[in-house]
Amino acid sequence: MLYSPVPMHIPDNFLSIAVSLICWAITAVTLGIAISRTNKSLGEKQVPLMGVMAAFIFAAQMINFPVLGGTSGHLLGGVLAAITLGPWAGMLVMTAVIAVQGLLFQDGGLIVMGANILNMGILTCAVGYGLYRSVLGSNRTVKLAVIGVAAWLSVMAGALSTALQIWLSGNAEVQIIVPAMLFVHAFIGLGEALITVAAIVFILRSRPDLLGEGSESAQGSKGWILTGVLITLAVVLLSPFASASPDGLERVAEDLGFINIAQSAPYEVIPDYTIPFLGTTPISTIVAGVIGVIVVLAIVFIVGRSMQSKIVNHKS
Repeated sequence: MLYSPVPMHIPDNFLSIAVSLICWAITAVTLGIAISRTNKSLGEKQVPLMGVMAAFIFAAQMINFPVLGGTSGHLLGGVLAAITLGPWAGMLVMTAVIAVQGLLFQDGGLIVMGANILNMGILTCAVGYGLYRSVLGSNRTVKLAVIGVAAWLSVMAGALSTALQIWLSGNAEVQIIVPAMLFVHAFIGLGEALITVAAIVFILRSRPDLLGEGSESAQGSKGWILTGVLITLAVVLLSPFASASPDGLERVAEDLGFINIAQSAPYEVIPDYTIPFLGTTPISTIVAGVIGVIVVLAIVFIVGRSMQSKIVNHKS
């Protein structure tokens, strides 16, 4: 079925102002640490990889895959980002993706953006890298198995955090929303695990140096960057064929009766991943996706270069 993606992240009014502000505070402190730590370790060859990874995750999140009856899920990508870039740079990449989704595509609320970054970016990177780090000296089979488990757990952690935030906001009973969110996201997590492991296998076969294996002489080469961009654009071309079913949070909100309290963004730029004058057509979704990829890639590259310049100036 041809499909134009619908908002997938927490919308405004699902969370109270107090809960939103607490999430913003936690997110701001964590990102401050992430910026400081990345500033100390960011290498010249890492910046292009951050840009390509951000663009790929953005594109992959546009494709909802079906799970259960009438429900869909999509890649979060935090584990993939953390493993390939490190946890701190991974958090910054995820923040860029989620911010562009909210500000440019009205995917997720503005007041609750701190919660979306916390749930989908910070928690997923922390969980993923924490488990992956425990098996760094193991063989590939063990690593891939742990990566799959980490990807699944990252989805569960994000779902649990979201459920607790909605409960604390007074919009659902904890004994109802927690099991509901965990049940549906347990299946979504399987998709996350399969996609993450498949991506890591591809990297290990084509560029193992990016994961600290093999020779590092080719890291950051233009060929790898071009390949990553082409794969990302290929993913965007598949976006009109995503599942039209509501995602896990939407399904739970519908079933528990609080979907109608969601508030739309006060403005529209490229709403619901469609170009207004092109309507809800496949080409509209593809063009919107290409724009998103370019914007995310540019933002991460510019921020990365800026951080890199500060490192050089500090050393000099």
